[in-house]
Amino acid sequence: MAERAKALTFSEATSAEVFAERFPAGGEGNLPRLIAAAVSHVHDLIKQFRPTQDEWRKVIAFLTEVGHASDERRQEWVLLSDLIGASALVEEINCRRPKTATPNTIRGPFFRSDAPERASGASISLDGIGEPLMVSARVQDLDGLPISGAEAITWQANAEGYYENQQPDLQPEHNLRGLFRTDADGRFHYRSVMPSGYGVPDDGPVGRLLAEAGYPLHRPAHLHFVIRAKGFETITTHIYDASDLHLAEDALFGVRPELVVCFEPAEIDGKRARAVNLTFVMVRTKPGRAG
Repeated sequence: MAERAKALTFSEATSAEVFAERFPAGGEGNLPRLIAAAVSHVHDLIKQFRPTQDEWRKVIAFLTEVGHASDERRQEWVLLSDLIGASALVEEINCRRPKTATPNTIRGPFFRSDAPERASGASISLDGIGEPLMVSARVQDLDGLPISGAEAITWQANAEGYYENQQPDLQPEHNLRGLFRTDADGRFHYRSVMPSGYGVPDDGPVGRLLAEAGYPLHRPAHLHFVIRAKGFETITTHIYDASDLHLAEDALFGVRPELVVCFEPAEIDGKRARAVNLTFVMVRTKPGRAG
């Protein structure tokens, strides 16, 4: 009993081990190990930098502020995960696909699950502000065969770099959002406006902290997509404007060469516009794995 008590004594040298030993032996799953490993890294940082009590309280205050800044319209915790590359790393580990398939990127903090369904060819720009854009897309499998009835959710920032849920008093509800379904040839198209690149929000605790540290908070201009189809892995991805000057420093680590495209000059209803043609390549779901 004395030996066991000694083994459980908390000290600077044994702090992480003492924490890990309190999990039940032989537990199933990765959760206990993941928590123990995360705590071990936190303890290592504390031992390395040796913060004062006041400095540690500031860390706790920051995490508390992140929680207070999260609500049904804004998810500051997602933003934190995105900006430190954690979200991108999880996607990279879990969504390895053949080179010819469309790669996954992170969903980002401004996704809404209630995007309204719209008819192919409709406009998602409800206020009509910005340079017109025509988006045409085809969804296909690895063999180039069309996937009909696929669900395509899209959302984007406006011409000033703001999402609708960032400006609920300035933009119409569900502006620049829509859900489309592919036809028999796997195609859908819609009208929008050219998105603008933007700085990651710095009006919350995460943006303020990283900006103060001199970290680049740029996002190149892009369109978001989630593509779903029965029997296929869901695609969550971005399409980036090849002319944007900040492609090399995307704050959310989403840029891949195959996701960078040219938005070509075009004419829509007699007005100067842009047009982009996209192809999304889906991978069939592996047995026993959800799409």
